[in-house]
Amino acid sequence: MSGNPDDERLEELREKKLQELQDRAGEGGGDAEAQQEAQQRAEAQQEAVLKQHLTDGARQRLNAVEMSKPEFAKKVKQQVAALAQSGRVQGRIDEDQMRDLLKELQPEQKSFDIRRR
Repeated sequence: MSGNPDDERLEELREKKLQELQDRAGEGGGDAEAQQEAQQRAEAQQEAVLKQHLTDGARQRLNAVEMSKPEFAKKVKQQVAALAQSGRVQGRIDEDQMRDLLKELQPEQKSFDIRRR
């Protein structure tokens, strides 16, 4: 990664957890548990990427969206993580950029025209 001691420690923990999961899988049980552990590991990795590439204001805005629309916030987090991992994010995403990204990713709203006779 970036040579950050926190990143190195996180990578060591991931490798250790992966080894534990492989040992459990060899025993024949815990497929659901292994999937849950893998999901938690992926979420932790995503959170680390978000923490690295979002400013405090952008993170606060994303948390506010998550309170009202958790599924939409999950999609936005996945998109930001994908952009960061692909190298398409230069620097950190600030609050204004997050607002623009939220507008862009927001599903189109249907409008209804009601006409009275």
